[in-house]
Amino acid sequence: MRVVHVVTAFPRHPGDVITPWMVELVRRSRERGLEAEVLAPAYRGDGARELEGIPVRRFRYAPARWETLTHDETVPDRIRRAPAFAALVPFYLAGGTVASVGLGRERPDIVHVHWPMPHALFGAAARWASGGRSALVCSFYSVELTWVSRRMRWLLPFLRWSARTADQVTAISHPTAALVRRLTGTDPLVVPFAAAVGDETESAAGEVRPPLSGGPGAPLELLFVGRLVERKGVEVLVRALPAVLRRRRARLTVVGEGEWEPVIRKAIRQAGVEEQVRLTGYVSSGALARLYRGADLFVLPAVVDRKGDTEGLGVVLLEAMRQGRPVLASRVGGIPDIVADERSGWLVPPGDPDALAEAILRAAADPDRTRAVAREGRRRAAEDFSWERVLDGLEDAYAAALARRSGGAARGGRGRVGERG
Repeated sequence: MRVVHVVTAFPRHPGDVITPWMVELVRRSRERGLEAEVLAPAYRGDGARELEGIPVRRFRYAPARWETLTHDETVPDRIRRAPAFAALVPFYLAGGTVASVGLGRERPDIVHVHWPMPHALFGAAARWASGGRSALVCSFYSVELTWVSRRMRWLLPFLRWSARTADQVTAISHPTAALVRRLTGTDPLVVPFAAAVGDETESAAGEVRPPLSGGPGAPLELLFVGRLVERKGVEVLVRALPAVLRRRRARLTVVGEGEWEPVIRKAIRQAGVEEQVRLTGYVSSGALARLYRGADLFVLPAVVDRKGDTEGLGVVLLEAMRQGRPVLASRVGGIPDIVADERSGWLVPPGDPDALAEAILRAAADPDRTRAVAREGRRRAAEDFSWERVLDGLEDAYAAALARRSGGAARGGRGRVGERG
Protein backbone atom coordinates (compact mmCIF):
# COMPACT_ATOMS: atom_id res chain seq x y z
CA MET A 1 0.00 0.00 0.00
CA ARG A 2 1.35 3.42 -0.98
CA VAL A 3 0.63 6.22 1.51
CA VAL A 4 1.51 9.90 1.11
CA HIS A 5 1.46 12.04 4.28
CA VAL A 6 0.57 15.67 3.60
CA VAL A 7 1.99 17.86 6.40
CA THR A 8 2.60 21.50 7.31
CA ALA A 9 6.18 20.95 8.40
CA PHE A 10 8.71 18.14 8.21
CA PRO A 11 12.37 18.23 9.39
CA ARG A 12 14.41 20.33 7.01
CA HIS A 13 17.65 18.43 7.66
CA PRO A 14 18.99 15.63 9.89
CA GLY A 15 18.90 16.81 13.48
CA ASP A 16 16.04 19.28 12.94
CA VAL A 17 13.87 19.21 16.07
CA ILE A 18 10.43 19.71 14.56
CA THR A 19 7.79 16.93 14.44
CA PRO A 20 10.02 14.03 15.55
CA TRP A 21 6.90 11.92 16.15
CA MET A 22 5.90 12.37 12.48
CA VAL A 23 9.30 11.11 11.36
CA GLU A 24 8.88 8.14 13.67
CA LEU A 25 5.37 7.42 12.36
CA VAL A 26 6.45 7.43 8.72
CA ARG A 27 9.65 5.50 9.39
CA ARG A 28 7.85 2.78 11.30
CA SER A 29 5.13 2.63 8.64
CA ARG A 30 7.84 1.87 6.10
CA GLU A 31 9.26 -0.83 8.37
CA ARG A 32 5.80 -2.42 8.30
CA GLY A 33 5.95 -2.62 4.52
CA LEU A 34 3.92 0.48 3.60
CA GLU A 35 5.35 2.66 0.84
CA ALA A 36 5.13 5.81 2.94
CA GLU A 37 6.39 9.22 1.82
CA VAL A 38 5.79 12.89 2.64
CA LEU A 39 4.55 16.01 0.86
CA ALA A 40 5.60 19.19 2.72
CA PRO A 41 6.27 22.84 1.92
CA ALA A 42 9.79 23.99 1.16
CA TYR A 43 11.64 26.20 3.61
CA ARG A 44 13.70 29.01 2.09
CA GLY A 45 13.68 27.17 -1.21
CA ASP A 46 15.13 24.00 0.22
CA GLY A 47 14.71 21.08 2.58
CA ALA A 48 15.89 17.48 2.63
CA ARG A 49 14.45 15.39 -0.18
CA GLU A 50 15.12 12.25 1.86
CA LEU A 51 15.28 11.89 5.63
CA GLU A 52 16.08 8.61 7.41
CA GLY A 53 15.18 6.79 4.20
CA ILE A 54 11.84 8.63 3.85
CA PRO A 55 11.18 10.24 0.43
CA VAL A 56 10.11 13.88 0.90
CA ARG A 57 8.55 16.10 -1.77
CA ARG A 58 8.87 19.83 -1.11
CA PHE A 59 6.54 22.22 -2.93
CA ARG A 60 7.54 25.81 -3.63
CA TYR A 61 5.22 28.73 -3.03
CA ALA A 62 7.39 31.89 -3.01
CA PRO A 63 10.92 33.16 -3.64
CA ALA A 64 13.31 31.34 -1.32
CA ARG A 65 13.88 34.24 1.10
CA TRP A 66 10.12 34.50 1.72
CA GLU A 67 9.42 30.79 2.18
CA THR A 68 9.22 30.96 5.98
CA LEU A 69 5.46 30.77 6.51
CA THR A 70 5.85 27.31 8.07
CA HIS A 71 8.32 25.34 10.21
CA ASP A 72 9.51 28.10 12.58
CA GLU A 73 6.08 28.38 14.27
CA THR A 74 2.44 27.68 13.50
CA VAL A 75 1.01 29.62 10.54
CA PRO A 76 -1.64 31.48 12.61
CA ASP A 77 1.02 32.51 15.13
CA ARG A 78 3.30 33.58 12.29
CA ILE A 79 0.57 35.77 10.79
CA ARG A 80 -0.49 37.16 14.18
CA ARG A 81 3.08 38.26 14.91
CA ALA A 82 3.74 39.53 11.37
CA PRO A 83 0.46 40.15 9.44
CA ALA A 84 2.34 40.62 6.16
CA PHE A 85 2.81 36.84 6.03
CA ALA A 86 -0.92 36.53 5.26
CA ALA A 87 -0.06 37.57 1.69
CA LEU A 88 1.75 34.24 1.27
CA VAL A 89 -1.28 32.11 2.08
CA PRO A 90 -2.87 32.15 -1.42
CA PHE A 91 0.49 31.22 -2.95
CA TYR A 92 0.95 28.45 -0.37
CA LEU A 93 -2.47 27.03 -1.25
CA ALA A 94 -1.77 27.29 -4.97
CA GLY A 95 1.68 25.68 -4.72
CA GLY A 96 0.39 22.85 -2.56
CA THR A 97 -2.59 22.22 -4.83
CA VAL A 98 -0.42 22.02 -7.95
CA ALA A 99 1.96 19.61 -6.21
CA SER A 100 -0.99 17.53 -5.01
CA VAL A 101 -2.42 17.24 -8.51
CA GLY A 102 0.93 15.90 -9.72
CA LEU A 103 1.00 13.51 -6.79
CA GLY A 104 -2.54 12.31 -7.46
CA ARG A 105 -1.72 11.41 -11.05
CA GLU A 106 0.58 8.74 -9.62
CA ARG A 107 -2.49 7.21 -7.90
CA PRO A 108 -1.30 6.51 -4.37
CA ASP A 109 -3.62 4.25 -2.39
CA ILE A 110 -3.96 6.69 0.53
CA VAL A 111 -3.49 10.44 0.79
CA HIS A 112 -3.18 11.07 4.54
CA VAL A 113 -3.76 14.74 5.31
CA HIS A 114 -2.50 16.02 8.67
CA TRP A 115 -3.98 19.35 9.85
CA PRO A 116 -6.85 19.43 7.33
CA MET A 117 -7.14 23.20 7.78
CA PRO A 118 -6.19 23.89 4.98
CA HIS A 119 -4.58 20.69 3.71
CA ALA A 120 -7.88 18.95 2.98
CA LEU A 121 -7.78 21.06 -0.18
CA PHE A 122 -4.54 19.33 -1.18
CA GLY A 123 -5.99 15.90 -0.40
CA ALA A 124 -9.10 16.55 -2.44
CA ALA A 125 -6.97 17.76 -5.37
CA ALA A 126 -4.83 14.61 -5.23
CA ARG A 127 -7.90 12.36 -5.09
CA TRP A 128 -9.46 14.19 -8.04
CA ALA A 129 -6.23 13.86 -10.07
CA SER A 130 -6.17 10.13 -9.31
CA GLY A 131 -9.54 9.75 -10.98
CA GLY A 132 -11.09 9.04 -7.60
CA ARG A 133 -8.90 5.99 -6.98
CA SER A 134 -6.91 7.42 -4.06
CA ALA A 135 -8.64 7.37 -0.65
CA LEU A 136 -8.44 10.46 1.55
CA VAL A 137 -7.79 10.29 5.32
CA CYS A 138 -7.89 13.52 7.38
CA SER A 139 -6.34 13.68 10.88
CA PHE A 140 -7.27 16.43 13.36
CA TYR A 141 -4.93 17.54 16.18
CA SER A 142 -7.16 19.92 18.18
CA VAL A 143 -5.37 23.21 17.54
CA GLU A 144 -7.01 23.86 14.16
CA LEU A 145 -10.42 23.12 15.67
CA THR A 146 -10.02 25.63 18.50
CA TRP A 147 -8.70 28.29 16.13
CA VAL A 148 -11.80 27.98 13.96
CA SER A 149 -14.38 27.54 16.71
CA ARG A 150 -13.11 30.47 18.83
CA ARG A 151 -11.40 32.96 16.54
CA MET A 152 -12.12 32.19 12.86
CA ARG A 153 -15.72 31.04 12.75
CA TRP A 154 -16.00 32.24 9.18
CA LEU A 155 -13.93 29.14 8.29
CA LEU A 156 -16.49 26.73 9.80
CA PRO A 157 -17.95 25.82 6.36
CA PHE A 158 -14.49 24.81 5.14
CA LEU A 159 -13.86 22.87 8.34
CA ARG A 160 -17.09 20.93 7.87
CA TRP A 161 -16.25 20.30 4.23
CA SER A 162 -12.74 19.10 5.11
CA ALA A 163 -14.16 16.44 7.43
CA ARG A 164 -17.09 15.41 5.26
CA THR A 165 -15.09 15.15 2.05
CA ALA A 166 -12.65 12.67 3.64
CA ASP A 167 -13.13 8.93 3.24
CA GLN A 168 -12.05 8.54 6.88
CA VAL A 169 -11.43 11.02 9.69
CA THR A 170 -9.18 10.45 12.72
CA ALA A 171 -8.61 12.49 15.90
CA ILE A 172 -5.63 12.50 18.22
CA SER A 173 -7.64 12.17 21.45
CA HIS A 174 -11.16 11.65 22.75
CA PRO A 175 -11.68 15.38 23.52
CA THR A 176 -10.52 16.21 19.99
CA ALA A 177 -12.88 13.57 18.59
CA ALA A 178 -15.77 15.10 20.53
CA LEU A 179 -14.93 18.53 19.09
CA VAL A 180 -14.73 17.13 15.55
CA ARG A 181 -18.14 15.53 16.05
CA ARG A 182 -19.67 18.72 17.43
CA LEU A 183 -18.29 21.02 14.74
CA THR A 184 -18.60 18.79 11.67
CA GLY A 185 -21.08 16.01 12.42
CA THR A 186 -18.57 13.33 11.43
CA ASP A 187 -17.57 10.37 13.62
CA PRO A 188 -13.75 10.03 13.80
CA LEU A 189 -11.54 7.15 14.85
CA VAL A 190 -9.30 8.02 17.80
CA VAL A 191 -5.68 7.37 16.79
CA PRO A 192 -3.06 9.08 19.00
CA PHE A 193 0.67 9.11 18.36
CA ALA A 194 3.41 7.54 20.44
CA ALA A 195 6.70 8.70 21.94
CA ALA A 196 9.56 9.66 19.66
CA VAL A 197 12.12 9.32 22.48
CA GLY A 198 12.47 6.49 24.92
CA ASP A 199 12.79 3.18 23.12
CA GLU A 200 16.46 2.78 24.01
CA THR A 201 15.64 2.08 27.66
CA GLU A 202 12.48 0.00 27.32
CA SER A 203 14.37 -3.29 27.58
CA ALA A 204 16.96 -2.01 30.06
CA ALA A 205 14.95 -0.99 33.11
CA GLY A 206 17.95 -1.65 35.35
CA GLU A 207 19.83 1.23 33.69
CA VAL A 208 17.18 3.78 34.63
CA ARG A 209 17.63 5.55 37.98
CA PRO A 210 14.49 5.14 40.10
CA PRO A 211 12.85 8.51 40.77
CA LEU A 212 13.39 10.02 44.22
CA SER A 213 16.33 7.72 44.87
CA GLY A 214 18.63 10.51 46.06
CA GLY A 215 17.28 10.54 49.61
CA PRO A 216 15.41 13.25 51.55
CA GLY A 217 18.33 15.67 51.50
CA ALA A 218 18.93 15.51 47.74
CA PRO A 219 17.42 18.25 45.56
CA LEU A 220 14.19 17.31 43.82
CA GLU A 221 14.93 17.22 40.09
CA LEU A 222 12.01 18.61 38.08
CA LEU A 223 11.92 18.47 34.28
CA PHE A 224 9.90 20.15 31.53
CA VAL A 225 10.39 19.37 27.82
CA GLY A 226 8.58 21.05 24.94
CA ARG A 227 8.25 24.11 22.75
CA LEU A 228 8.30 27.30 24.77
CA VAL A 229 4.87 28.54 23.78
CA GLU A 230 2.02 29.94 25.83
CA ARG A 231 -0.11 26.79 25.98
CA LYS A 232 2.67 24.82 27.72
CA GLY A 233 2.27 26.96 30.87
CA VAL A 234 5.95 26.85 31.89
CA GLU A 235 5.65 30.16 33.76
CA VAL A 236 2.98 28.54 35.99
CA LEU A 237 5.56 25.94 37.01
CA VAL A 238 8.10 28.70 37.66
CA ARG A 239 5.60 30.52 39.90
CA ALA A 240 4.96 27.26 41.78
CA LEU A 241 8.65 26.75 42.52
CA PRO A 242 9.02 29.15 45.51
CA ALA A 243 6.32 27.24 47.43
CA VAL A 244 8.17 23.99 46.73
CA LEU A 245 11.50 25.52 47.80
CA ARG A 246 10.09 26.62 51.14
CA ARG A 247 9.73 22.95 52.08
CA ARG A 248 12.58 21.21 50.27
CA ARG A 249 15.47 21.72 47.88
CA ALA A 250 14.55 21.53 44.20
CA ARG A 251 15.90 22.28 40.72
CA LEU A 252 14.00 22.76 37.48
CA THR A 253 15.39 22.02 34.02
CA VAL A 254 13.47 23.46 31.06
CA VAL A 255 14.31 21.92 27.67
CA GLY A 256 13.09 23.61 24.51
CA GLU A 257 12.99 26.75 22.43
CA GLY A 258 10.23 29.12 21.39
CA GLU A 259 8.79 32.62 21.35
CA TRP A 260 7.52 32.38 24.96
CA GLU A 261 11.07 32.25 26.38
CA PRO A 262 11.16 35.96 27.35
CA VAL A 263 7.94 35.51 29.36
CA ILE A 264 9.46 32.51 31.15
CA ARG A 265 12.70 34.35 31.91
CA LYS A 266 10.70 37.27 33.34
CA ALA A 267 8.73 34.85 35.54
CA ILE A 268 12.01 33.33 36.76
CA ARG A 269 13.32 36.79 37.78
CA GLN A 270 10.06 37.76 39.45
CA ALA A 271 9.96 34.50 41.42
CA GLY A 272 13.60 34.90 42.49
CA VAL A 273 14.54 31.40 41.35
CA GLU A 274 17.40 32.19 38.93
CA GLU A 275 19.71 29.78 40.79
CA GLN A 276 17.21 26.90 40.73
CA VAL A 277 16.06 27.03 37.06
CA ARG A 278 18.11 26.05 34.03
CA LEU A 279 16.95 26.71 30.45
CA THR A 280 18.89 24.43 28.12
CA GLY A 281 17.42 25.32 24.73
CA TYR A 282 17.64 22.51 22.19
CA VAL A 283 19.43 19.31 23.24
CA SER A 284 20.27 16.17 21.26
CA SER A 285 18.12 13.05 21.58
CA GLY A 286 20.85 11.33 23.60
CA ALA A 287 21.14 14.26 26.01
CA LEU A 288 17.37 14.41 26.28
CA ALA A 289 17.17 10.72 27.21
CA ARG A 290 19.76 11.33 29.95
CA LEU A 291 17.77 14.28 31.29
CA TYR A 292 14.64 12.16 31.43
CA ARG A 293 16.48 9.41 33.33
CA GLY A 294 17.86 11.91 35.84
CA ALA A 295 14.50 13.53 36.63
CA ASP A 296 12.52 12.80 39.77
CA LEU A 297 9.30 14.25 38.35
CA PHE A 298 8.27 15.34 34.87
CA VAL A 299 5.83 18.27 34.80
CA LEU A 300 3.64 19.49 31.93
CA PRO A 301 1.72 22.50 33.35
CA ALA A 302 -0.39 23.06 30.22
CA VAL A 303 -2.97 25.86 30.02
CA VAL A 304 -5.55 27.11 27.54
CA ASP A 305 -3.85 29.98 25.73
CA ARG A 306 -5.33 33.23 24.48
CA LYS A 307 -6.32 31.58 21.18
CA GLY A 308 -8.21 28.86 23.06
CA ASP A 309 -5.53 26.32 22.18
CA THR A 310 -4.13 23.66 24.52
CA GLU A 311 -2.46 20.25 24.41
CA GLY A 312 -4.12 17.93 21.91
CA LEU A 313 -2.45 14.94 23.56
CA GLY A 314 0.96 15.64 25.15
CA VAL A 315 3.54 13.37 23.54
CA VAL A 316 6.27 14.48 25.97
CA LEU A 317 4.28 12.76 28.73
CA LEU A 318 4.58 9.50 26.82
CA GLU A 319 8.32 10.08 26.39
CA ALA A 320 8.75 10.64 30.12
CA MET A 321 6.58 7.65 31.04
CA ARG A 322 8.51 5.39 28.67
CA GLN A 323 11.66 6.47 30.51
CA GLY A 324 10.15 5.43 33.85
CA ARG A 325 9.51 8.97 35.07
CA PRO A 326 6.48 9.88 37.21
CA VAL A 327 4.46 12.61 35.48
CA LEU A 328 2.35 15.50 36.72
CA ALA A 329 0.23 17.48 34.27
CA SER A 330 -2.79 19.73 33.89
CA ARG A 331 -6.28 18.30 33.55
CA VAL A 332 -6.85 19.92 30.16
CA GLY A 333 -7.15 18.97 26.47
CA GLY A 334 -6.16 15.42 25.59
CA ILE A 335 -3.85 14.95 28.58
CA PRO A 336 -6.38 12.84 30.55
CA ASP A 337 -6.30 10.34 27.67
CA ILE A 338 -2.72 9.61 28.75
CA VAL A 339 -2.62 10.30 32.49
CA ALA A 340 -5.01 8.41 34.77
CA ASP A 341 -5.02 10.53 37.92
CA GLU A 342 -3.37 8.89 40.94
CA ARG A 343 -2.63 5.76 38.87
CA SER A 344 -0.27 6.57 35.99
CA GLY A 345 0.43 10.15 37.07
CA TRP A 346 -1.22 13.14 38.68
CA LEU A 347 -3.57 15.77 37.24
CA VAL A 348 -3.99 19.32 38.57
CA PRO A 349 -6.17 22.28 37.54
CA PRO A 350 -4.53 24.32 34.74
CA GLY A 351 -3.02 27.69 35.61
CA ASP A 352 -2.95 27.10 39.39
CA PRO A 353 0.62 27.37 40.78
CA ASP A 354 -0.50 26.61 44.35
CA ALA A 355 -2.18 23.34 43.34
CA LEU A 356 0.83 22.46 41.21
CA ALA A 357 3.27 23.08 44.08
CA GLU A 358 1.18 21.00 46.47
CA ALA A 359 1.01 18.10 44.01
CA ILE A 360 4.79 18.21 43.50
CA LEU A 361 5.38 18.12 47.25
CA ARG A 362 2.92 15.24 47.76
CA ALA A 363 4.69 13.18 45.12
CA ALA A 364 8.10 13.98 46.63
CA ALA A 365 6.96 13.06 50.14
CA ASP A 366 5.96 9.49 49.23
CA PRO A 367 8.76 7.88 47.17
CA ASP A 368 7.29 4.37 47.26
CA ARG A 369 3.92 5.57 45.98
CA THR A 370 5.57 7.76 43.35
CA ARG A 371 7.69 4.88 42.05
CA ALA A 372 4.59 2.69 41.82
CA VAL A 373 2.86 5.41 39.79
CA ALA A 374 5.92 5.65 37.54
CA ARG A 375 5.86 1.89 36.93
CA GLU A 376 2.18 2.01 36.01
CA GLY A 377 2.81 4.99 33.76
CA ARG A 378 5.58 3.15 31.98
CA ARG A 379 3.35 0.12 31.48
CA ARG A 380 0.49 2.28 30.20
CA ALA A 381 2.70 4.18 27.75
CA ALA A 382 4.33 0.99 26.46
CA GLU A 383 1.08 -0.96 26.04
CA ASP A 384 -1.71 1.55 25.35
CA PHE A 385 0.38 4.02 23.35
CA SER A 386 2.88 1.77 21.62
CA TRP A 387 3.78 2.43 18.01
CA GLU A 388 2.42 -1.00 17.18
CA ARG A 389 -1.04 -0.04 18.43
CA VAL A 390 -0.89 3.39 16.82
CA LEU A 391 0.01 1.87 13.46
CA ASP A 392 -2.71 -0.75 13.88
CA GLY A 393 -5.16 2.11 14.36
CA LEU A 394 -3.90 3.91 11.27
CA GLU A 395 -4.16 0.75 9.19
CA ASP A 396 -7.77 0.43 10.40
CA ALA A 397 -8.38 3.98 9.20
CA TYR A 398 -6.74 3.25 5.84
CA ALA A 399 -8.78 0.08 5.38
CA ALA A 400 -11.99 1.94 6.21
CA ALA A 401 -11.12 4.70 3.74
CA LEU A 402 -10.32 2.26 0.94
CA ALA A 403 -13.51 0.32 1.64
CA ARG A 404 -15.60 3.48 1.41
CA ARG A 405 -13.82 4.53 -1.78
CA SER A 406 -14.64 1.17 -3.34
CA GLY A 407 -18.14 1.09 -1.89
CA GLY A 408 -17.43 -1.76 0.57
CA ALA A 409 -17.82 -2.03 4.33
CA ALA A 410 -15.02 -1.02 6.68
CA ARG A 411 -13.54 -3.59 9.02
CA GLY A 412 -13.82 -3.09 12.78
CA GLY A 413 -11.28 -1.42 15.01
CA ARG A 414 -8.70 -3.17 17.21
CA GLY A 415 -9.46 -1.64 20.61
CA ARG A 416 -8.54 1.55 22.38
CA VAL A 417 -6.27 2.90 19.67
CA GLY A 418 -8.40 3.12 16.56
CA GLU A 419 -11.74 3.11 18.36
CA ARG A 420 -14.41 5.60 17.45
CA GLY A 421 -14.37 8.77 19.47
